[in-house]
Amino acid sequence: MLVVVSHVRLSKLDATGNDFLVLIDLDDAHAPTPDDVRALCDRRDGIGADGLLRILPGRDGADLSMELTNADGGRAEMSGNGMRCVAAAARRAGLVTAMRFTVATDAGIKTVEWAETDVSAYARVDMGPATFDPSAIPLAVDSAFGLKAEVDGVVYEGDAAGVGNPHFVLFVDDPLAVPVENHGARLEHDTRFPHRVNVEFIRVVARDLIRMRVWERGVGETRSCGTGACAAAAVARHRGLVDNLVRVEVPGGTLTVELDGTMWLGGPVGFVGDHDVRLGRGSGTP
Repeated sequence: MLVVVSHVRLSKLDATGNDFLVLIDLDDAHAPTPDDVRALCDRRDGIGADGLLRILPGRDGADLSMELTNADGGRAEMSGNGMRCVAAAARRAGLVTAMRFTVATDAGIKTVEWAETDVSAYARVDMGPATFDPSAIPLAVDSAFGLKAEVDGVVYEGDAAGVGNPHFVLFVDDPLAVPVENHGARLEHDTRFPHRVNVEFIRVVARDLIRMRVWERGVGETRSCGTGACAAAAVARHRGLVDNLVRVEVPGGTLTVELDGTMWLGGPVGFVGDHDVRLGRGSGTP
């Protein structure tokens, strides 16, 4: 069981149901091990989170850098909701004072815009354009479009997209009826995706509204996924089903995606609490 002692401080933040532990490590002296992350993110014996984000000094001209480790201990390239949590943590700690700043990630440098009132905070991130190039997603077939997959006799159809990480967007009649825990877990390992894949089950409700459930690679089903919302909106827009401004309803709330050459992901973000823990012994325990 995780025993909390004073060593490093983690802040827990929530972005439409996607929750993350954030470690400010400007000295780059407290890299958690995969075992640490698994123990800390464990929802039974740890603090519980979808992943751990480490804030590092900026590089390549960016104000800050972000490193993301999923709940299973594996590194990930990018998280839109995670980026919004980084923004909230950085603002709260006084690392940035401007309402617009940049963060370097494994998927490139991203611009963040921050807004707040006395009762709420909102962050939007320039996620860059989606890609449908199989080599960039990456995808081991010639086309990202009209892909089919069968699980337990259910045939799914949709498109692949890259949003700094790989996504498989599937069109369904009712996302609530999909056995995401079973089918998402198996589709994550679809052999056409050499780096595994995040899987979105979506229904286009109107030209400005998508409903979505998501299975995140290395995490499981989550209540929200920022890159997944972007991928869903980009795929639906490519098919001519939605306009340039789309709301994406997820179990944890509502995200907005603006598509105009680039993609802006926006939504609320909130502080949950601070936790003092000890790292570096392989399990997250003292």
